[in-house]
Amino acid sequence: MKSPRAFFKPLAIGAPEPRREPPVRVERMIHFVPPHLEKVRAKAPELAREVDVVLGNLEDAIPAEAKAAARRGFVEMANAFDFAAAGVGLWTRINALNSPWHLDDVLEIVAGVGDRLDVIMVPKVEGPWDIHYMDQLLALLEARHGLTKPIGLHALLETAEGVNRVEAIAGASPRMQGISLGPADLAASRQMKTTRVGGGHPFYKVIEDPRPDGGPRAGAQQDIWHYTFAKMVDACAAHGIKAFYGPFGDIADLEACEQQFRNAFLLGCAGAWTLHPSQIAVAKRVFSPDPTEVAFAKRILEAMPDGSGVAMLDGKMQDDATWKQAKVLVDCARQIAAKDPDLAAAYGF
Repeated sequence: MKSPRAFFKPLAIGAPEPRREPPVRVERMIHFVPPHLEKVRAKAPELAREVDVVLGNLEDAIPAEAKAAARRGFVEMANAFDFAAAGVGLWTRINALNSPWHLDDVLEIVAGVGDRLDVIMVPKVEGPWDIHYMDQLLALLEARHGLTKPIGLHALLETAEGVNRVEAIAGASPRMQGISLGPADLAASRQMKTTRVGGGHPFYKVIEDPRPDGGPRAGAQQDIWHYTFAKMVDACAAHGIKAFYGPFGDIADLEACEQQFRNAFLLGCAGAWTLHPSQIAVAKRVFSPDPTEVAFAKRILEAMPDGSGVAMLDGKMQDDATWKQAKVLVDCARQIAAKDPDLAAAYGF
């Protein structure tokens, strides 16, 4: 582990100073696009009006024969439209560190996109050493190409080893922006008996005790990812970075998608991946606090301006703990209001 004094030193001569705090951004949805498809690249300006983050995907779901085209397509898309001016984050998911495409992904994208790139998503991170490697490599490339701001890193939690070391991963570098759960690869790593990508499973449930009359026993489906999400959220919160729900694979089941996103939001996740345009509205709705709850949270802050003491609102006692909860909601709403005029009006900002 680096000493505190060395943690924020640039790792290469000429590289930009590491950030002390991640940039404050609204990131309710990370929308995946396949950049090897020209018709998708052409829709970037239209897409930027709807989402908070556009991610050019180079890894899973991109055929091996299209990897180079996806890389070139992402560079073209990044330079053809000013995502920063539109208030949209520009990310890419590179290929895994042990893949034959990984190094070319990093070298060509940093050289071709430069300061336009906000975050690189790294798949299958298994320990802090994976982040240390990316940290050093990016510093060298930033210095070589004259970048003025550091590129952030977002880790994918996709193996049992990664889950086991998630706290060390979260604190491995000042580049860390956040962590997402990758349920499909993690299920395979754990030898889980499911082919679903995210969401629950009808066989994972609890049932009531046997009934005296021998009648049917009531049951309730459980969330097979709850433990992992909670562990990831704790690790991210402890290190001041963001946790994200990953993919929900059943594109047609928007009701289940919304419920999974809502569970993640309540647990502390900042956003989720959207794999299809139909999921964008779901993520926007779920990861934007409810205006009624924001209004009540604002009343708590107004009743206790400095966060001390006790107040009674609508028969409910408020204290320093509920003041902190209210501040989380109001701060989140303010960030969203700065980006979304409709929600700004609904929140009263």
